[in-house]
Amino acid sequence: MRVELSTPGPADEADFLAAMVASRELHNPWIFPPLTPEDYADYLAKLGERKAGFIARRLDDGAIVGWLNVSEIIRGALEGAFLGYAGVAGHTGQGYMSEALQLVLREAFETLGLHRLEANIQPGNRGSIALARRAGFKLEGFSPGYLKIAGEWRDHERWALRAETWLDSRR
Repeated sequence: MRVELSTPGPADEADFLAAMVASRELHNPWIFPPLTPEDYADYLAKLGERKAGFIARRLDDGAIVGWLNVSEIIRGALEGAFLGYAGVAGHTGQGYMSEALQLVLREAFETLGLHRLEANIQPGNRGSIALARRAGFKLEGFSPGYLKIAGEWRDHERWALRAETWLDSRR
């Protein structure tokens, strides 16, 4: 592995915001991450029982290469959650997010004990779809007008991965 995960905290603010500001063009129009200290503080405040956040850093120099979230964790009969992620400009196409996603999947399925993760991805976001597919997610359907992003209801493809499928792929 060339990356490690950490839980975002106040000490990460400057690095995180610099990485997200530098990645605005890469992220637009797919996601709109925190770009100000106020937005970052709000993001940190939402982490907890129903949302786990991760920063992926390159081991050799500590550079942030990605940001991943397991959110809306639902316990009980579902034991599922939603997965979100974003790479950082200057580090794309090098496999860092594939490595980071595998670490997050281990956290989700082994540490958090989830059974299912769902990644909802806009159809034109080819990079995100390719990452989900490489990680073993399967396309389950299409949701018109699924999420409101930047004031607009956007269509999404539903990609999902179950714990047993992930475990089988590791054997």
